Amino acid sequence: MDSALASETFHLRDTVRTAVKILIVGHFAVGKTTFVGTLSEIRPLRTEERMTRAGASVDDLAGIRDKTTTTVAMDFGRLTLTDEIVLYLFGTPGQQRFSRLWEDLARGALGALILVDTARLEQSFAIMDVVERQGLTYAVAVNHFDGSPAYPEDEVREALDLAPTTPLVICDARDRRSSTEALISLVDHLLTLDTEST
Repeated sequence: MDSALASETFHLRDTVRTAVKILIVGHFAVGKTTFVGTLSEIRPLRTEERMTRAGASVDDLAGIRDKTTTTVAMDFGRLTLTDEIVLYLFGTPGQQRFSRLWEDLARGALGALILVDTARLEQSFAIMDVVERQGLTYAVAVNHFDGSPAYPEDEVREALDLAPTTPLVICDARDRRSSTEALISLVDHLLTLDTEST
């Protein structure tokens, strides 16, 4: 009898020579779990728990619809880029109370993709501070939610105080192609910086 564990996509190819750790970060309820699940070629590891009334005073649900679970540790997925390169995607929890966990997850990471929501852009500042304190190279992806305001790129870039070289893209975390393009913007940025430093 065949097992799902024996499938070709479950096991890492023998040809893989480089594994790259990438963080998927952002504020609470911005779509990190969805993003990792959309791109992962394996069934993603999720550490979600049901939200309770006890957490209502801690997790601000203003402007968030249909949110019933929250990540309490991390999400994990894998994406093979080439026969030799694989990306490990680590989705971080969005709440400040998990900042110690963030520090652990950031160890060994090559870069971070920061997801933001234009309806709650101000919640991104604390997340960006953590990423910058960790010294991680990053790109920013505006995860488009139905009903979220759309702003010109230059206004979003100014609001987030992004350097001109920091990639900024629009994505839909539910869509594989859109999420792939957002991740490519980060990988291209990392490659460009690596080329410039040599």
